[in-house]
Amino acid sequence: MFPIVTSHGSQPEDLLNALDPEQRQVAEAVRGPVRVLAGAGTGKTRAITHRIAYGVATGVYAPTEVLAVTFTTRAAGELRQRLRQLGAPGVQARTFHSAALRQLRYFWPHVHGTELPTLTESKLAMLAAATRRLGLRADQALLRDLASEIEWAKVSNVGPDDYARVAGRHGRSIADQPADTVGKVFALYEDVKREQGRMDMEDVLLFTAGVLASDERVAAQVRRQYKWFVVDEFQDVSPLQSALLDLWLGGRDELCVVGDPAQTIYSFAGADASYLREFPKRHAGTTSIELVRNYRSTPQVVAAANTLLAGSPSAGVELRSQQQAGAPVKYVGHPDEVVEASYVADQVAALQRKGTPPGEIAVLFRINAQSEHFEDALSDRGIPYVVRGAARFFDRPEVREAVVRLRGAARSGELSGMPWLEAVRGVLGGMGWSPEAPTSRGQVRDRWESWQALMTQAEELDAELDTRDDPTALTRFVEDLDRRAAEQHAPAADGVTLATFHAAKGLEWDAVFCAGVQDGTVPITYADRDDTVEEERRLLYVGMTRARRDLTVTWAAARNPGQAARRQPSRFLSPLLPEREQATAGGRARSKVARCRECSQPLGTAAEKKRGRCADHPVRYDEGLFERLKAWRLERARDDEVPAYVVFTDATLELIAEHKPSDERALRAINGVGPSKIERYADDVLALVTEAS
Repeated sequence: MFPIVTSHGSQPEDLLNALDPEQRQVAEAVRGPVRVLAGAGTGKTRAITHRIAYGVATGVYAPTEVLAVTFTTRAAGELRQRLRQLGAPGVQARTFHSAALRQLRYFWPHVHGTELPTLTESKLAMLAAATRRLGLRADQALLRDLASEIEWAKVSNVGPDDYARVAGRHGRSIADQPADTVGKVFALYEDVKREQGRMDMEDVLLFTAGVLASDERVAAQVRRQYKWFVVDEFQDVSPLQSALLDLWLGGRDELCVVGDPAQTIYSFAGADASYLREFPKRHAGTTSIELVRNYRSTPQVVAAANTLLAGSPSAGVELRSQQQAGAPVKYVGHPDEVVEASYVADQVAALQRKGTPPGEIAVLFRINAQSEHFEDALSDRGIPYVVRGAARFFDRPEVREAVVRLRGAARSGELSGMPWLEAVRGVLGGMGWSPEAPTSRGQVRDRWESWQALMTQAEELDAELDTRDDPTALTRFVEDLDRRAAEQHAPAADGVTLATFHAAKGLEWDAVFCAGVQDGTVPITYADRDDTVEEERRLLYVGMTRARRDLTVTWAAARNPGQAARRQPSRFLSPLLPEREQATAGGRARSKVARCRECSQPLGTAAEKKRGRCADHPVRYDEGLFERLKAWRLERARDDEVPAYVVFTDATLELIAEHKPSDERALRAINGVGPSKIERYADDVLALVTEAS
């Protein structure tokens, strides 16, 4: 018998010889079910493409019967390119939406006898019509947030009638809109969409699943076409995508899934990592393989990433670097964000002088609004940069509109009767800015951050110059904004990447700066539950593991120059910081890292820090009182129509049950009890404590 040879001239064994031991196990496991837990930088794409190519080369797979599913068109294109090079050009590599849409376009007319509804790329126009029908005034920011929330609901298999109930359970919120209002908008949006003969991207998956579930002939034809499935980034699968995958499989188990629970950063959009974690429970006889050899980063970067997750609920595979030793990871605090950005820009310039191209450097942060200081600092030094996944600061719609309004106010002189800083506050306030940051997430928060950055620039100018009685101050401020806007347009080619941690997923650079890593930003303020705090930890992990060689983590003790240094480094950095950095931040004294009052070990989660002890220590609170407090909280939450954690978290109730405060002053001293909660709940809580005593 002649040896089997791949189409590019090599034998199947050659495909295996190119792999490390764990990757080889993946490639040889050509029959499912298979789960691959692939840590950051461990060559998962190499492993799964060689698995497919090996299956084709050995005759187990027919190329046209393999469907490899990804989450981005870029990743699908990379898979196709690699498979062609490995001798398997006929394999289909598509995103979930691309694969579903292809099937839907073919089968829909046969099943329904009508044309497929028109696919729309944006929900905003239809959402605007829906909000008008409801009599709700909605600007573009609210419409975008509504669109994101409807996307979450649809991929989570939540309908309009169930939205309010489910949203409360998951802690979902949009600006100041009640959940039942969002549910009504959702229902009206679906009505408008049907009337216009349109479908959105989520409908592509829903309609495909509906056709497969309702017509056995269609399902059988699809299952004859595709017999072997590979799904990349499986930690990002949503309930809807999982349901569609089950319909494609039709009870078969020829499925290989690849992912990393430690890189689950899209739970807010419907991703559910439990499908990856619990895969062996759903698929008996699963072959489970871990990829742990990290080929991307130095041992120093890998050790920092491992330490970040160690002992936390997010801990997954422990990476082992295959690279030579490199520079230590730097942790640097600064007095304010301007100094922080200046430091980062100086370090970037130093890296360039040593030969690192700008395109191999990235500055990563939590939200888009943080980019402005870094844009300014890089521009001042003539360093080219590109902003990934967001408009440049001065190109953002809310910033452009604010500058136009400020320019109009300066020219008209209509605000000349008031101090110029008050005039700026008035203009921005008319657009929706307020001194207090919004508690909601999404576009509302992003717009506020943009306006707050403008307000900060105005305050800085006022502090630098004696402008209080200068009638031209507002004009000078607008001219300063125009100058900044003009200078930010550095050449984009081979520029330093400015990006959020989310936008950096799947990318890598020689040098990475994780900036703005202070509590309140990482984790973000609205991460108020243990699970959302853990997602913030994983987000920082994704950012740190983008670095191949040089990693620097920075934070700022204050937002603006001259402000009190009230910020602390992120709680996630506690096990990573040298002792001197744990004791100081930006040159200002701060308390040492929070430690368990029982065993003195560092406390990791927000809940542990509230309680003051590790999660595994015996409780010292009155458990009977704690249960009565929980029962009261549930009843109160139902009356107020809010999630239970909005009343008090479990950690706060434990502290109340432990300390048994006898009056409002003692209750106010409990972590998690603020003035508003004193006003609303103090009488009930103190009565329960007195009763228990």
